[in-house]
Amino acid sequence: MTESEQRRPIRSYVLRTGRMTSGQERAFNDNWARWGLEHSAGLIDFTDTFGRHQGGDPAAGDPAPRVLEIGFGMGQSLVEMAAAAPGTDFIGIEVHKPGVGRLLHSMVEQQVDNIRVYCHDAVEVLRDCIPEASLDTIQIFFPDPWHKKRHHKRRLIQGAFVAQVLTRLKPGGTLHLATDWEDYAEQMMEVLSQAQGLSNSCGAGEYSPRPAHRPLTKFELRGERLGHGVWDLVFMKDRGSVGEKLGDH
Repeated sequence: MTESEQRRPIRSYVLRTGRMTSGQERAFNDNWARWGLEHSAGLIDFTDTFGRHQGGDPAAGDPAPRVLEIGFGMGQSLVEMAAAAPGTDFIGIEVHKPGVGRLLHSMVEQQVDNIRVYCHDAVEVLRDCIPEASLDTIQIFFPDPWHKKRHHKRRLIQGAFVAQVLTRLKPGGTLHLATDWEDYAEQMMEVLSQAQGLSNSCGAGEYSPRPAHRPLTKFELRGERLGHGVWDLVFMKDRGSVGEKLGDH
C-alpha cells in the first residue's frame, strides 16, 4: 500500500455506475442552476440561498428552521417533508447523481421550492460548506448498513463523524437517525450515547417511535409487510454544548 493510499479516508459509500434515466438527466440539467449547490462555493449563506426568512420575523432577523438530510436516496421522503413544511428550509446531500436528478424532478412535479441540493460527499460538505451551529435538525435515514462485519468500519455513523455533526447543530438541535438493520441501530445507539453534548430524547438506551413528520418510504412499507424492524434514534444537542470533545469509538 502506498503512502497516499494509507492517508486516503475510508469512504462510507461506493459510487454506483447505474446510468441516469432520460427524465433524471433532463431534470438535473434543467434545474441544477436553480436548486443545486456547489461544494466549491464554500460556506453557505442561508438567507441568500433561500432568499427569505420563512418561519421567522425578518425585522427581528429570525431565520427559518433549517434541516439537513444526508443521503436522501431518490428524495421521496425529503420532498414529502419539505412539501409539508413550507416554512422550513431543507438542504439535501446525495452523492449519487441519479438520485439528485430524481429529487429535482419530484420538486418540479410537486411544486416544492424549499430544498437546495449538494451532489457531493457529505463529510466534505459538512466540513467546508455548513456554518457551525447553523442547523436545527440533521437527519440521516437508512444509511448504507455495510452489513458484513469486515465492512463495519465504512459505516457513516462513527464517533468522529458524530463529533463533526454536533458542531453544525444549534444548541437544542435534533439529530435523527433511522435504520432497518438491528446491529447498526445498536452501533448508532452506542456511538450517540457516548457523545458528549448529546442527550437521548426518549431516555437512555431507548429508541424513538417513528416521528409523524418522517414519511414511510415504499422500501420501509415493504419491509414492514415482511416483518422487518425499523429503529429511529432521536437525540438532542445539549444547550450550551460545543460538541467538540468526542473522539473516535
